[in-house]
Amino acid sequence: MASDTLEYGTDAFRRGVDRLLTSYRKIPDGAPIRLAKKTSNLFRKRADNPAPGLDVSGLDRVISVDPAARTAQVAGMCTYENLVAATLPYGLAPTVVPQLKTITLGGAVTGLGIESTSFRNGLPHESVRELEILTPTGDLVIARPDNENADLFFGFPNSYGTLGYSVRLEIDLEEVPPFVDLRHVRFTSIEDLQSEMIRVAHDREYDGERVDYLDGVVFTRAECYLTLGRQSSEPGPVSDYTDMDIYYRSIQHAPSTGLGEQYEPRRDRLTISDYLWRWDTDWFWCSRAFGAQNPRIRKLWPKTYLRSSFYWKLIGFDHKWNIGDKLNARKGQPPSERVVQDIEVPIERTADFINWFLDEIPIEPIWLCPLKLSFDGAQESGLPSVCSPEQPWPLYPLKPGHFYTNIGFWSGVPVTPGQPGHANRRIENKVTELGGHKSLYSESFYSEDEFDELYGSMAYRALRAKYDPRGRLASLYEKAVKRA
Repeated sequence: MASDTLEYGTDAFRRGVDRLLTSYRKIPDGAPIRLAKKTSNLFRKRADNPAPGLDVSGLDRVISVDPAARTAQVAGMCTYENLVAATLPYGLAPTVVPQLKTITLGGAVTGLGIESTSFRNGLPHESVRELEILTPTGDLVIARPDNENADLFFGFPNSYGTLGYSVRLEIDLEEVPPFVDLRHVRFTSIEDLQSEMIRVAHDREYDGERVDYLDGVVFTRAECYLTLGRQSSEPGPVSDYTDMDIYYRSIQHAPSTGLGEQYEPRRDRLTISDYLWRWDTDWFWCSRAFGAQNPRIRKLWPKTYLRSSFYWKLIGFDHKWNIGDKLNARKGQPPSERVVQDIEVPIERTADFINWFLDEIPIEPIWLCPLKLSFDGAQESGLPSVCSPEQPWPLYPLKPGHFYTNIGFWSGVPVTPGQPGHANRRIENKVTELGGHKSLYSESFYSEDEFDELYGSMAYRALRAKYDPRGRLASLYEKAVKRA
């Protein structure tokens, strides 16, 4: 075992499952089912529910790591922080590690996670070999792509806990060396960035060097970057963005001396662990909303609180007491409409969306992350009826073989009087116009017909009828749009 505190074996895991099932049996027959947990990585408010929930307290660790097979058995509530801590001592990491330490493996699979390996490894659920799921009927079922629950295996991603809860996951891991060499490449137009991003995503190289990690940041139309990472075993100095220095500011650079408007890539180097969590220290750039990027405040800010889990607590206080809107009112400013979204559009429409967004929604910076499903049609002959080779994951129907760009923006804009969700609704319409989708971790404003068309309603209804015939869990529409 790599760490006794993080890996705890099958017996301890089964004791956690026993507690889970005991808590299920205590819920009155016919009553709604929910998880009894205080934390969440969702940015949409949920209805208060004082009823008892499922005890998942014993399901938050890695069960085991198999270095030879490059797999791990992981409890569903295990955070990526704990998962990575258990696998890195073996020189292994999950194939996709979402940006924030507090995201759980089960949450990334039943929702959607993404990161800079997604252009070559797809999405987190595509690394899953097997799922053990507690269904709304109280049954523990094993779902694999080749067994009687294959429909649930393929339908589980993007179901957001409305088809059941992952109790255990078996996932593939990939080898990772100790360091990541970075090149931050500056572009002065979104169109040029898009063209190069498409080429790098296809070729996996830039200027003769291999590219293992790929993402980008847009500060303005005239200042946007691709960050290209290369895995490395070569020893040498590394940067540290876990204290006073701020990672996203390190990306920016001016023209090279004597080269006019020509920009040489800025090089940097991180340990693999610091690279995987480079965004967590400042929650990308959102820590600035709490003053944590002010050097005078940052010197006094405890280093242990420079992390997403603490910012979540601050967000929770704001949601409860409307602190931000009260401060705006004292300044004579209107309340804010929260615009916290990740969307995907076909990669060739990236510039179309970004240019529209910069004109219409006053939020910056913007994060870019290209992705392509790793599904290649190999399972085509045995796919269950709820999916197809063209849409293997029916509740979030991206096309295999096609590159998309995930675009993330996380801030707020002044409310439009009498039109709740106005900016978010405009974004939804633009994304649909460009042939994309948006993740459902935040607020959504779709009509039920629109939602059904975008998020695989026929497959979803078939899965609900089979695995939740009594409707004990809220539906996906109820949860994502009505905030049930």
